[in-house]
Amino acid sequence: MSPLRLVVFDMDGTLIDSQDVIIEAMRRAFAKLGFPEPTAERVRQSIGLSLDNVVATIAPELSPIEITAGVEAYRNSFIEMRAESGAEAAAPMYPGAMAALERLHRQDSTLLGVATGKARRGLDHAYASHGIGHFFVTHQTADFHPSKPNPSMLLQALSDTGAEAAHAVMIGDTEFDIAMGKAAGFATVGVSWGYHPLDRIKAAAPDYIIDGYAELDATLENIWQVGS
Repeated sequence: MSPLRLVVFDMDGTLIDSQDVIIEAMRRAFAKLGFPEPTAERVRQSIGLSLDNVVATIAPELSPIEITAGVEAYRNSFIEMRAESGAEAAAPMYPGAMAALERLHRQDSTLLGVATGKARRGLDHAYASHGIGHFFVTHQTADFHPSKPNPSMLLQALSDTGAEAAHAVMIGDTEFDIAMGKAAGFATVGVSWGYHPLDRIKAAAPDYIIDGYAELDATLENIWQVGS
């Protein structure tokens, strides 16, 4: 009998390409507060962290009170953008992502999860926008855990599912995802199409790096064979 397997995905930059929405919401937030507008690259490189850490990383000169104000302004900007254009609904899934989720979901011994820097409300909007919520049995978000790369999200995913870390995989596009996976004892898969440049992903030393979802099945089989 095959052991229970757990595959956990990051959301932004791994399953959906939401960078334009996130960058615009952050720019609006900073503008509302009269802070200097952040560059797109500075925002992009912080995606994946919890929101307060994102604001602090983008603008380290801000005080704690200003960071809190930035978080609230970002959330309000995102609500405005959902009303205007759907926000997450306008963020496409990456090529092959839906088919990969469907294939893995059909495997009786494989469970799927999400570990994201989004709040649960944002994750629910992403699920509804793309019709993918039913694929996942564990949903770990930034409003219930310390920021990545703390392993709290993945440890909770193991608790939720009953899977063991030796049979679990974290898939993500940032060094934060890879470091979190390693800290939890997961195998790690970096993706080359997300928000951290490839050299930064390589420096995090994931077990594998894939260039497209067509490579995922074989990569997971390699991991399962090593862990069996």
